[in-house]
Amino acid sequence: MSFYELGKEQRNTLVEKINREITDSIRHGKHNGLAPFFADEDTYIRKTAYLAIGRIYSANTKLQEKTIVLLDILADDTEPKVRQTAINAAGEIGKEDFNVVKHFFDKGLFDHHHSVRNAVIGSVKKMGEKNPVPVLDWARTYLHHTDKEIRREICHGIELRGRTHPEDILPLLRELQFDKTRRVRDTLVHVIGQISYKKGCLEKVMQDIISWENTELITNAIDEIIDVHDRYRNFSFYTQDEARKHIEQYKYR
Repeated sequence: MSFYELGKEQRNTLVEKINREITDSIRHGKHNGLAPFFADEDTYIRKTAYLAIGRIYSANTKLQEKTIVLLDILADDTEPKVRQTAINAAGEIGKEDFNVVKHFFDKGLFDHHHSVRNAVIGSVKKMGEKNPVPVLDWARTYLHHTDKEIRREICHGIELRGRTHPEDILPLLRELQFDKTRRVRDTLVHVIGQISYKKGCLEKVMQDIISWENTELITNAIDEIIDVHDRYRNFSFYTQDEARKHIEQYKYR
C-alpha cells in the first residue's frame, strides 16, 4: 500500500516511525538503516526520508557530522534512487549550510543516471531560493562548462530564485546568451519567461535583457515572456495585453 493510500492517522504514524528510525540510524552511524527508505519505490517515502534528514541536521548539531558521513556513503550507492535521495537530503541541508554539502552537487552533476542529475537541479532550485549567495556563486563556476548538459542544468537550476529576485540571476543568464548549443539557449529563453510574470519582475527582466548583445535571443525571450503571460494568466501579475504594452515601451535592437 502506497503512502497516500494510507489514512491520515496511518500516514502520521508512518512519518513518526521513519523519523525515529532515521534518527537512531544516524546516532549509531548505520547507513543501512537509511538505505531502505532512500531506495523505496514510493516517492513519498523517499521524500519523508530526505525531509527528515534536513530537520535532524538543523535541530541536532551533535548529529551533523554523522549525517554527512552517512550521506557520503549513500551518495555512492549503486542504486540510483538511493543516490537521488541522498542528493535531495543534501539539498535540504544546503538551504541553510551549502558549503558542507557542496561536494554532493559537484559530483551529482555528472552522475550517469538522469534521476540523480534531476535531483541536483531540484536541489539547486530550493537551495538557491533560500540560500542564494553561496549557491549562485557555485552555479557560476559551471556556466561555461564544456558539457552542454551541465550548462543547461545550471541554467534551469537557478530559475526558482529568479522568480522572486530576477536581478540575482540575470547576470548569470546573460553569460549564456551566446551559448553555441540550441538546447542551452532554449532553456535560457524558458527561464527568462519563468522569471518575468510575478509582481515587480517583468520590469527588472526587461531593463536587463534589452542591454544584451544577442538581438535574436532578446526577440525570442520577449516572445516567450508574452506567451508566458497567457499560459500562466491565472498567476501573472499582468495580463498578456498589459505585459505586451509594457514591453513596447522599451527600445531594443
